[in-house]
Amino acid sequence: MKGATRQIWIVVAPVLVLALVLAPLGLPPFAMTLLTEAVILGLFAMSLDLMFGYTRLVSFGHAAAYGLGAYACGWMLLHTGMPLLFAVFAAGLLTGLIAIGVGWMCTLATGVSFSMLTLAFAQLLYDISFKWTSVTGGSDGLAGIPRTIGPFGFAALSSKTGFYYLALGCLVGGFLVCSALVRSPFGAVLRGIRENEAKTTALGYNTRLYKIAVVAVAYGLGGLAGALYAPFAGFANTELLFWLLSGQVLIMVIVGGAGTLIGPVLGAAFFMLMEHQLSALTEAWALYFGLIFIAFVLFAPQGIWGLATTRLRPANPTNPRP
Repeated sequence: MKGATRQIWIVVAPVLVLALVLAPLGLPPFAMTLLTEAVILGLFAMSLDLMFGYTRLVSFGHAAAYGLGAYACGWMLLHTGMPLLFAVFAAGLLTGLIAIGVGWMCTLATGVSFSMLTLAFAQLLYDISFKWTSVTGGSDGLAGIPRTIGPFGFAALSSKTGFYYLALGCLVGGFLVCSALVRSPFGAVLRGIRENEAKTTALGYNTRLYKIAVVAVAYGLGGLAGALYAPFAGFANTELLFWLLSGQVLIMVIVGGAGTLIGPVLGAAFFMLMEHQLSALTEAWALYFGLIFIAFVLFAPQGIWGLATTRLRPANPTNPRP
């Protein structure tokens, strides 16, 4: 982060975290359900930001991570009796491991070809989820996914409030991990790839290995988000692997502010809010949200977080540049 933005974030972060921690004390059950889903989607959008915002790897198939994590967690909870906490993290880890192969294959290409390969992989999983009925349940999906307490306790996680805190803990933990990564030498190489991959390669870095690594981390966090969604909703179906979800999460990143980590989280919350409000008014809510998205691209390409930091940044006539 730049200096002024960091100062703003130091003030905003504690207030935001405190508000999220205290939310169950003041919000009604329906609002808590929406907030929990927004937190899960925020983690999902933040995972894509590692690829898109920091490495300029445009994925059209990031729903593959979300759906794979959801199916893996749902299957383990239904068929193995694994405790909720273990199943969630095991599904995220499994998704990240599978993503190493995905990253190896997709990074054989660059640019639009890379994007199309990610889309192809997501659609492949989508088709498999339809036909492998013994594991995925086919078009019916996996229903009745429990929040298994298990032999180690964790009974509080089965409640609505307890599960919200689990999702919030994963979001905050994911943010801290991603923040540490992007501030490390690893993150500096990712930004080098984003700005000029040829020059980064000339400096001696194996950029393909870095891209495979960031794909694995991003898919692992996306899988963790999907693993949270399965017991939250109580089901996992083929829509979690569909290309439409990949497009929606990309919109969340752009609207929130790519390359900021916190921006995509805000973008996910904004998307949830607009979907809820607009769908209550009209069935064509997606059309109106599309117009909002176009307005952001044309007039506020820096996204919500960029707008907020620009407005809050103190004026400095002697040094106008941040």
